[in-house]
This record gives sequence, C-alpha cells and structure tokens, in this order.
Amino acid sequence: MSQVLTLLINTRNIKGTIFLLLSLFLIQCSNTYIEGIDRAGTYEYKPGFPEVTGVSAGIVDENTDSTFIDLTVEVVYSSLIFKRNGANFEANMLLEITVFTDNSQNELVKNYQYPLTASLKSQNATKSNQTFIFSKKYPHPPGDYRINISVTDLSTDKQTVRTTNAYIPDPTDEVSHITNVQVFTKDSSLSNQFEPVTSYDLSNSSDSLLFRFQVTNNKAGQPLLLNTRLLKFRSDTSAARPLSYPNYNPSSLPYIGISYSNYEEISTSTRLISQPGNVSIEFYFPNLERGNYRFEVFTDNEDSELNLYRAREFSLKSKNYPTLRTPKELAAPLIYLMEKDEHEELMAITNSSQLKQEIDRFWLKNIKNQRKAQNVIELYYERVEEANKQFSNYKEGWKTDMGMMYILFGPPRYVTTSINDVIWSYSTNLADPETNFLFRNPKVKSKFYPFDNYILQRNQQYFSIHYQQVQDWLSGDILRDNL
Repeated sequence: MSQVLTLLINTRNIKGTIFLLLSLFLIQCSNTYIEGIDRAGTYEYKPGFPEVTGVSAGIVDENTDSTFIDLTVEVVYSSLIFKRNGANFEANMLLEITVFTDNSQNELVKNYQYPLTASLKSQNATKSNQTFIFSKKYPHPPGDYRINISVTDLSTDKQTVRTTNAYIPDPTDEVSHITNVQVFTKDSSLSNQFEPVTSYDLSNSSDSLLFRFQVTNNKAGQPLLLNTRLLKFRSDTSAARPLSYPNYNPSSLPYIGISYSNYEEISTSTRLISQPGNVSIEFYFPNLERGNYRFEVFTDNEDSELNLYRAREFSLKSKNYPTLRTPKELAAPLIYLMEKDEHEELMAITNSSQLKQEIDRFWLKNIKNQRKAQNVIELYYERVEEANKQFSNYKEGWKTDMGMMYILFGPPRYVTTSINDVIWSYSTNLADPETNFLFRNPKVKSKFYPFDNYILQRNQQYFSIHYQQVQDWLSGDILRDNL
C-alpha cells in the first residue's frame, strides 16, 4: 500500500521549541545523526578535466514495492573537448557506473558502461556552464550502496571520478525506514519542470526547491510520528580582506566560517503516518534566500535506538553561480581593486543599466585603451569564475582568501601542503617572504565540518606587493607582468 503526501511550505521564521532543540541534541549525539547527513558533492574543479557532479538515492516503487538506485550525473559542457561534425559540435565521453556494497565487505555489485555523445548546434554553447545530464534507475535489492561515477573525455583521455551513496530500504521490513532525501529545483522563467540537484552548491536562479523522500512503516496499529525542519545556518558571506590587514580573530565569523550551533528555523512540521506501507512525501519551498541550509527528517521514539534521521544540506549561492552575468554580480568582485568607500557606492546603485555603465567607466578610466581594457576584464572575470569552481565552500570561492589571491596573483608556481597548512609560492625562491603566502585551515575537514577554510596569514609587509598588484590590474600591466 502506498500514498503520496505533498506539503506546500510558505517560508517563515518559526521559533524553536524546547522539545525540538532537545530532540536535535539527542540526535546530534549519535553516530546515526552524522551518517544521516547528505551533502552531495561540492563543485570540484580541475582545469582540463571533465567537471562532473552526481547524486543517487534509493527508492521504492509505490505500486510494486520494487527497489531501485536513482542516479543523476551532470557534466559541464565547457569542460569537454568539442569537435565539429557536420552542422553540430560533438564531444564524446565514456561514463562508467560502478556499484559497491557500502559495508565492511565493499563488494563489487555491478558495473555499467555508456559511450555518450554531447551534441550542440552552437559553438558558444560548448563554452557554457550548461550541463549534459544523464539519469537512470537501476534495479537493486535493499541495502546500502556506494556508487563510483567515472567520466572520461575520449578526446583527451582525461578522467574525473566522483562517489555518491544510496540507501534502499526493505519495503517488507517490520522496522521503519527513511530513504535519502532528494532535492529538485525549478526556474519558472525557463521551465515548469523540477530538475534533480547533483551538488551541494546551487545557483539562486531557482525560484523553488522540492524535497522528496520515502518512509516505510509496516507496523500495523503503530503510527509513526515524523518531524521535518528546514534550518538556515549562520555563515560568513564577506569578501576577503586585504593582505596587509590584521589576521581574523578566532571568535569572528570569517574565522569560524559556518556555525552549525547558530541557526534559524525556516520551517518545522510534524506528520503522523498512521497507515502501514510505503509513503512518498514532498516538501516545496519557494523563494529561499542565499545561504547554507539543512533539511531534516527525523522521528522521536521513547526508545532512542529506534529513532530515524535523514538530512540533506545545500548552499544557495549567487544567481548565476559559478559564472557572473548580472551587473550586480560583476560589480561585487571589484572590491579587490577599489577603495572600500568607492566599492560601497558602486554596490548601492540599484539601476542595472546605470550600474553597468559605472563598471565600464571604472575599467576605462584606468585603462585608456579599449581593446586592452577588454582583455584585462576578460582575464579578471575568468579568474573570478575559476575561483568559484576551485575554492567555494560555505560561500562563493571568489570571496575566500585563496580566491582573492588567485584572482589578483593568478595560480602559484608551487604549492606545498601539510596537515593544516598550504603555502603558495610565486617564485623559485621559497624563502622570499614577498612571494610566498601561508594559508592555515583552523578546522580540519571532517564529517562534522565538511569545508576547507584556508585563511591567509596576513602581514603588514604585504602592503606594497598588494598595492603594486592592484596597480598592475588598473593600468593593464597585468597582461605583461605578474608575480
């Protein structure tokens, strides 16, 4: 027996009750809580390699109780090599899906291979951040699975591998279960269809999100009390400060990054599932603001060992993330080339046409040659986009310390890493304090804190080199000189 429940949630602030806070505390103290949080994949980027994201979930057919792994893979067009074939441009790739049991045995279950061709009519489309989407359902028995996703660009033989996990509940089991939480997004200006989300990072171009999960409850006469919450965590959204400024205070939000103990409850609900069987439930949230979120599903039983918990975390970033298209998006990263007051005045402009004119005026007043200015502008925003792809965490990559350094100085010649530290060297002299920069990660990446938050160790001696680099950008000499 199956049923579908769909809930429309108008986002609003709801004060947390002692009951819910206590419930969360009890859940957080268990390993089930940590293992139950799914963050999908961050937008990982390696120049020259296919940009791949993928997500999977276990599902139960509502009519037949058949069980499947639901898999979606996305590959960014601009990360592939396209060749003209008649009127179209084509990129050939090999997609390999390998399914393992996700337990102590880690046994190989099944391997699937698909030769795929991305075909586009426009050469400009081959350079876009639009994606090739592959979706398929694979019949598998109930259990925990680890799925390796491998995409090889057959023009270069370069390969990218991603890993995702899926849990398929047993629909006949007398013990209750909750499946993975699936996330879908919709931009009504483009389509009325919800599309699956394959990563942690989402652009804020979406006007609504849909969360879907399934609950199995086969205990006749024993209703299941199901709680859901949408939380928004307090996190740093500021751009990186200049190199010569004082270091961040350890208690400051830029140092902490994201505070999982400091959150706002956007919505809560409680649902009593009284009928036995497989229940599919959907939650719909329109117009969420930018930020870092967690959608939780959990039960509260007197016997804590019987409690269930599943969650999906995600981050809503800028509208066209990881690219920049709107005047507001193009203006924001200019903070690294402007005085603070000048940039605040720029960002205060609300008229898009006027803002675009001011951005153009900024570049041209410093670089008198229009063609040279165009080349500098293209280089600057190319680095901003690459910074988004390489260094994003709880905020856009261009706002991070590594993102700022990458934009202003470009990629380092050498990178030296240790447990918590990374050194970027821009010369062969590894002892030169003006061309070597130390980044420190105050909190090691883990299941509890899934982000790299490398913070530049600032120093007053960096003032002159930072100033000179900004002048190179403003004059256009960056095209000739760099560190």
